[in-house]
Amino acid sequence: MKITEVKVDLYNYPAQTPFKWRFGLPGSSPGGIGARLQIITDDGLEGWAFCSRGKIFQDLIDRRIRPELLGQDPLQREWLWHRMWELDRIEEFPIYVLGMVDIALWDLAAKAANLPLYKLLGGFRTTIPAYASTVTFSSIEEYLDVADQCIALGYPALKLHAWGDARKDAKLGQALRQHVGPDYPLMYDGSAGFDLPDAVYLGRALAEANYLWYEEPLREFNVSAYRRLAEMVEIPLNVAETSDGAHMNTADFIAMGCATFVRTSAGLRGGVTGAMRIAHLADAFRLRAEVHGEGLLSRHLCMAISNTTYYESLVRTNPVVRAPEIDANGLVHAPTGIGVGFEADFAASGSALLGSKDLVTRA
Repeated sequence: MKITEVKVDLYNYPAQTPFKWRFGLPGSSPGGIGARLQIITDDGLEGWAFCSRGKIFQDLIDRRIRPELLGQDPLQREWLWHRMWELDRIEEFPIYVLGMVDIALWDLAAKAANLPLYKLLGGFRTTIPAYASTVTFSSIEEYLDVADQCIALGYPALKLHAWGDARKDAKLGQALRQHVGPDYPLMYDGSAGFDLPDAVYLGRALAEANYLWYEEPLREFNVSAYRRLAEMVEIPLNVAETSDGAHMNTADFIAMGCATFVRTSAGLRGGVTGAMRIAHLADAFRLRAEVHGEGLLSRHLCMAISNTTYYESLVRTNPVVRAPEIDANGLVHAPTGIGVGFEADFAASGSALLGSKDLVTRA
């Protein structure tokens, strides 16, 4: 089996309902042009992947990536993953680009095996609890109301994205703990909003309130700052969500004693291969590798990774609407389609492919 075509179709995707992660950090997408990657073989199999920054991705495919793929065996994913990192040395790919080829190759391989992706990865479970991951709401009172709705809808845990103000967030975190009681799992995500002094202040307040983890309070450029934070707070840290280098950077966080949890994902950590390397690395140190973000790929990873505990489900609105993949008991079930299942998902999204009349054509 050989790769004969590498195609990029651009498509329009709509603006999301506006929301924020914290003050100063927009969350919702204003809409734009995305890209669908198709890697096609001589026996007709296709692997798909998607990138929301379509024009950037199309340029990189055209200039650098397509010549590396044509004529290659698509099942030699390790070699092709290595080649993407070699090209990164020249291009400094955006972090969201590094895994796109790998995702498409895993989709193709699962189709060749006639299996859902998570089973090709080995498979560990067929259900997993989903936590409600809030966007930023206006007041403590609104957060408490959102929490009540999430609990009533069956979510077994909740993670805060708050305001990015250490003292206000500390009051919110403690008020929420008092509101839901001592046994309901709570987490906090700082979206890299703090310097070290404020991260320490907030971390101590969250530890006092018995939060399960403290996620990305600092930008992840400086592992030494995370080491100092880990020395100064008792709450477990969840780290390495957006640092370049997949498992290679994650190893530094672990070696420096920063991590109890690490983040893994296909979109930000070098594709499916990068996500699984991180999970196995963390498992070797008896740490948890929590899958970042929602969607089909995250569902497959959650079913395949033994040392993850939750699926992340974003709560964008008040009133809260439970995501359709989550049942009344707060569980997400394994995908049943062959491969990743992008085809049905894309068809249901209503996204419109752009044709030649739109001045953007297939590459």
